[in-house]
Amino acid sequence: MSDQKASQICIVTVTGADRVGIIAKLAIVMAKANINIVDVDQKVMEDCFVMTMAVDIGKATTDMGQIKKRLDRLGKQMALRITIHDENIFKAMHRV
Repeated sequence: MSDQKASQICIVTVTGADRVGIIAKLAIVMAKANINIVDVDQKVMEDCFVMTMAVDIGKATTDMGQIKKRLDRLGKQMALRITIHDENIFKAMHRV
């Protein structure tokens, strides 16, 4: 029996005032939880930072509840709105 976990892609969204270090601090949170960043798309519109990040939590060392708590904490520290959703839920929420 293999202990390999399957991929589980989630989408992280980040919005807020642009500042140095947003992606770096988010990457540190992900690395500490053994979450692989698969793709990043970010833009700065006027002074607003907008980013979507696809991450694979399949081999994460913590559960989704703890991941959300860590992202909430980072969001509060940096005055950002950070959310994470399973890829399928994200797609359903943003279907046109």
